[in-house]
Amino acid sequence: MAPTQGPRAPLEFGGPLGAAALLLLLPATMFHLLLAARSGPARLLGPPASLPGLEALWSPRALLLWLAWLGLQAALYLLPARKVAEGQELKDKSRLRYPINGFQALVLTALLVGLGMSAGLPLGALPEMLLPLAFVATLTAFIFSLFLYMKAQVAPVSALAPGGNSGNPIYDFFLGRELNPRICFFDFKYFCELRPGLIGWVLINLALLMKEAELQGSPSLAMWLVNGFQLLYVGDALWHEEAILTTMDITHDGFGFMLAFGDIAWVPFTYSLQAQFLLHHPQPLGLPMASVICLINAIGYYIFRGANSQKNTFRKNPSDPRVAGLETISTATGRKLLVSGWWGMVRHPNYLGDLIMALAWSLPCGVSHLLPYFYLLYFTALLVHREARDERQCLQKYGLAWQEYCRRVPYRIMPYIY
Repeated sequence: MAPTQGPRAPLEFGGPLGAAALLLLLPATMFHLLLAARSGPARLLGPPASLPGLEALWSPRALLLWLAWLGLQAALYLLPARKVAEGQELKDKSRLRYPINGFQALVLTALLVGLGMSAGLPLGALPEMLLPLAFVATLTAFIFSLFLYMKAQVAPVSALAPGGNSGNPIYDFFLGRELNPRICFFDFKYFCELRPGLIGWVLINLALLMKEAELQGSPSLAMWLVNGFQLLYVGDALWHEEAILTTMDITHDGFGFMLAFGDIAWVPFTYSLQAQFLLHHPQPLGLPMASVICLINAIGYYIFRGANSQKNTFRKNPSDPRVAGLETISTATGRKLLVSGWWGMVRHPNYLGDLIMALAWSLPCGVSHLLPYFYLLYFTALLVHREARDERQCLQKYGLAWQEYCRRVPYRIMPYIY
């Protein structure tokens, strides 16, 4: 019998019915985007021109390639790390340890891919395999999530997540029952969060760039910008890998289908949508407009990195000279809330930077199609939803101090708008 815990967290995502719908809707949306990007009309709204048969989705070669990719990233995860960090304190007062070697994995992957290309690795053939690769990634996510659900049946109560233990199997399968599922020191959630999906995203982008070079003689300026912007984003995430240990994904959410599918399937195959679109729908882009787009991305990155760095520095050492002069609000838990600097501008300045960068990633694709802007639309909805979850948790945790912070900083993400 599954262990029980105290009062359960309120159900999210529409409860069991919403979770069941998302189990179908998320993979369907991903495949719709993959099909739309390669179609002539490239319609975001409306059904695809034709549906692929099973022969277009299932490929033993794609399965072997996918398993090799996961195996490679797992092997890189196990290499000696430049640093081992401790996570947040758990219910049983313990702290888990995490290897900080994500950027190392990115560099080693790049070296291996470069060696492979010099030996004749046909990276440009990868775009033709996106559908079967996405299919096996989705299949992997379902099987892996079932394993995680079964593993959580024997997990101690202290190891369970606050929200994924409603008693409804569909909801708990989707949200995830166990907070930090591990085998020995291999942490499944931490591994999936930044490794196979994010690094796979930039590899798919590179393959699309190589394919465009084969077809057109050289990559377009638009394709270079999309690759460069998104490589910067992924490199930044992996360089500052330790910061993820304080995020909601790690500290609060269980590891179930929602995160497993999102990490290993949704991220690489939908976040590369702009590059997919450009391969099949080349867009002219002049230097003046490219310069404006670069400026927009630089502004977004400046806000994103500045806000995150300020928060992480303050969490590590409030006496650090870089943050010691910032105004704070004391809470009943003994922690302090920043109410000046980036975090005095809006409550989630990092989200604002994220959205500005998302716009810059889409602009190289022109304005003739809505499809390349799916990421911006989706990410806006995601961050608004995440911000609402943050608000509820912070209000519960900090009480009157959080109410005072909201009074002092009324705007959530966008100054004077939201």
